Amino acid sequence: MSGELLEGTIGRIVPVDEDARERALAWQDDLTKVPGSLGDLEAFGVQLCAISGQCPPPLPSPGFVGVFEGDHGVQAHHVSPWPQEITYSMGVNLAGGGASVSVLARHAGADYRLYNVGGLKELPEGERIVNCRVAAGTADLSRGPAMTREQATSALEIGVRAALDAVDGGARALAPGELGIGNTTPAAALIAAYTGGSPETVTGRGAGANDEMLARKTRAVAQGLAVNDVASLDALGVLAAVGGLEHAAMAGFVLGGAAARVPVVLDGVIAVSSALAAAALAPEAGGYLFAGHLGAEPGLAVAIERLGLSPIIRLGMRLGEGSGAALALPVLTAAARIMREMSHFSDGRVSAEQES
Repeated sequence: MSGELLEGTIGRIVPVDEDARERALAWQDDLTKVPGSLGDLEAFGVQLCAISGQCPPPLPSPGFVGVFEGDHGVQAHHVSPWPQEITYSMGVNLAGGGASVSVLARHAGADYRLYNVGGLKELPEGERIVNCRVAAGTADLSRGPAMTREQATSALEIGVRAALDAVDGGARALAPGELGIGNTTPAAALIAAYTGGSPETVTGRGAGANDEMLARKTRAVAQGLAVNDVASLDALGVLAAVGGLEHAAMAGFVLGGAAARVPVVLDGVIAVSSALAAAALAPEAGGYLFAGHLGAEPGLAVAIERLGLSPIIRLGMRLGEGSGAALALPVLTAAARIMREMSHFSDGRVSAEQES
């Protein structure tokens, strides 16, 4: 891929509509409830108006969960307790409908598809599988760049195309998900690089790392940041140096959603690290984001704070796959329904007068 799709997509991303936000705030104040009584649900509804430029907003439904698969050279340091073969078997399970995100997407009334952008092996052909490998995994980020800039660009454009195809097919909200043993290590490296956080602060246990494994993982993140001199790199260079192919594709998925002016609901630490990359490439893309949940990984809270988001749910989840985002989709739809279906004080059916 040449990069023209990526460049054109970034060029189409505009700021969210602040006039619509002001109309939405006034609309909220006229709804038949005590102002602020629905908490963050009100803020989510207002943000949906700003994203769409409409008040009340369109329903962010149906949703689409794009799950991107990749493997990682840094797993040579045993940063995850699970063998890389699990990436393949979980991909087959997800496409067959048996993974957590498969169940939660169905619960949310959302479609989902798995994009094998960087797995070690091709997945079997299937209705929910797209084999689009840029490479069979990444290089070891602790020894040099995980990807070339060209590979990162190709993966970004796969994500962009997946988002645009989903919207063209009727999706009104997007949720990026992922599969990949070892992928919380590049996620931590990306969060550290884009936020300035220390490896010790942003690196967590992922899928069950013990103390020794966590120390190796933190060391690999620190080495990756140093050997690639990330402070000297541009946004794409950082992504290529310490990210994964699925991280790049998820960043492209975010950019495609922002260009199409639909809400993008993030999952856990891998998704938010990818969103940081998208926001570094196109700062206005941040206005289209929602944090699906706040889970246990320490880097997640750091990234959410940097993105200026408030989590929709807080259930201590740490599975990944897009599961937290899929679970949050119905809550976001509820926020839009409140805006669209509640009655107004100005209708005269309920008095807004308070006793003195």
